[in-house]
Formats: sequence, C-alpha cells, structure tokens
Amino acid sequence: MIYNLSENPSIFNNFIAEIRDKNIQKDSMRFRSNFEKIAEIMAYEVSKHLEYKSIKVETPLGVAQTKILKDQPVLATILRAGLAMHRGFLNVFDKAESAFVSAYRQALNEDGEFEIYEGYTTSPNISAKTLIICDPMLATGASMVTAVHALSKHGKPKKLIICAAIATEQALAYLKENIKGDFDVFTGAIDEELTSKSYIVPGLGDAGDLAFGPKLQGE
Repeated sequence: MIYNLSENPSIFNNFIAEIRDKNIQKDSMRFRSNFEKIAEIMAYEVSKHLEYKSIKVETPLGVAQTKILKDQPVLATILRAGLAMHRGFLNVFDKAESAFVSAYRQALNEDGEFEIYEGYTTSPNISAKTLIICDPMLATGASMVTAVHALSKHGKPKKLIICAAIATEQALAYLKENIKGDFDVFTGAIDEELTSKSYIVPGLGDAGDLAFGPKLQGE
C-alpha cells in the first residue's frame, strides 16, 4: 500500500511546503526542525496500522481500560540525510530500538550514472518485528533497496514500512520490483519528474546538505 499524506489537506502540507521553499531552506535549523515535524506526523499516521493490546491502568480514582502498542518497532534510517526524520520518529516511538545504514552514491561516468554502495550497518535483531525505514527522498529508490537488503541480514521483519517526505513514481516502481514480500510506503508527496542525474523535480534539493552542510565533492 502507498499512503500519500498530502492528498488530504492538513497542517502536514505546511511543513512539506517549507522544506521545498528555497528561502526557508537557508535556515538549516528550521529545515531540520521541519523534517522532524514531518516525521512526527508521519509516525502518528503509521501508528494507526500497527497492532495493539488492551491493558488496565490504575488512576488515582479508578481503573481505565486502554490500548497500547503490542510490540515496539525498530526505527531505521539512512545516514546522514535521514537523521532529522529518525529523531522525529523516535520522539513518537520513544521506546523503539534503532538501526542505521550508511549508503552512498558512486558515480560511474559524467552522464549521471551511479551505483549505490553500503558503507556500514548497525542494527538490533529485527526478526518478527515491525521495521520502519525513513529517508527524506525516494528519488530512484536504489538507496532504500540497498538499506532493506542490508538490514535483512539482521532478521526477517513481520512488517516493513518505508517512509519518505518526497518520492517519485519511478522510485515506487523500483521498490515494488526489488523488495520481496509486502510492504507499505508512507510519503508526503509524489513528484513525477526525475532528471538524468536522478534529481527530483520540483523536489527540494539535497536534503543532507541542507540539513547538515555541504559535503566535499566525491563523498
């Protein structure tokens, strides 16, 4: 299933608009904060699709019946751009374990062709758990597929949820072709155009650079 959260008007759309705005992007702290807010809202929407159990809570005046998460998810992200989103998800799923994947592009030629390499992965055991992977942008989908395959070495999750602020139709198709089994995608917008160098249009630019500063060429 694909859930596009911008299809229905809400305050969520304000934050999507702000991360795209080239003038607001000049404030890196606000840029990170907006991604954190996007992730918190997205985490709430994701929470509606998880499993719950009933418990009794003793209050000063009696006993209340309520439902809480049956199991805590594992929150994963792709370094470095995904860190702000990861923090937003962790604000909501505050008892969850975390996993991190370092994936990077290696240019093959001047025409914009590249390959994705996994640099480093750290993860708890994800067997029979809900795995939520967040990354700001799903341009081609290659980095996300690399992350899913890297994390699969640490167990087979019972449920896989992929979250991104902005995705493309091409990336969504690539995920379907290259990830085995069922999974859900939550996104804040789906853009149609992907340039020859794999930049999303209108997109927002390089999320990692805007959040944490420009990196040296070749990294």
